[in-house]
Amino acid sequence: MSYYFSRTIDMPFDAAVRHVTENLANKGFGILTSIDVQKTMKAKLGADFKPYVILGACNPHFAWRALQTEDKIGTMLPCNVIVTEVAPGKVEVAAVDPVASMGAIDNRSLAEVAKDVRLLLQEMVGEL
Repeated sequence: MSYYFSRTIDMPFDAAVRHVTENLANKGFGILTSIDVQKTMKAKLGADFKPYVILGACNPHFAWRALQTEDKIGTMLPCNVIVTEVAPGKVEVAAVDPVASMGAIDNRSLAEVAKDVRLLLQEMVGEL
């Protein structure tokens, strides 16, 4: 089982980050965190890395449902979505598969929430 789903789009990197953020918002997700991996690796290690951003996306409705069924699920939240440049003008967007990431937890109610979130994230990636 894959732990993510992805799609490559033809778009400049910064525009792609904005586009993904907007598409996530259209599915009810807000961005809680945005980690610029390229900038962080340069600052912390002096290492060059490709443009790569990790967006911590949260849909409050589903986060609430998940927390009601499994209070330690916060260790696996928010859902990460990465945007990375694979070539000039070509960007890969990958989202975690919440069903895969939460599959180790034996909780039927949580599995249902994960399926609902998976559907929204798959739709978001597919609509890019």
